[in-house]
Amino acid sequence: MGEVIFVINESLDGGFEAEALGLSIFTEGETWTELRENIIEAVACHFDDNVQRIVRMHFVKDEVLTA
Repeated sequence: MGEVIFVINESLDGGFEAEALGLSIFTEGETWTELRENIIEAVACHFDDNVQRIVRMHFVKDEVLTA
């Protein structure tokens, strides 16, 4: 069983964008729930070998403040 790590950012158009580290897997979702479902589907389609994998979702919020 392997682990796939996704970096998740908020999309400029709303929703979320996810990119797997070290793999060519990209997906998006309007809601967090939709994003989770799309990530599971994208991982299954990418590997297509019926092996269960752990998916780690790392949410990045880039925010600039003035003080």
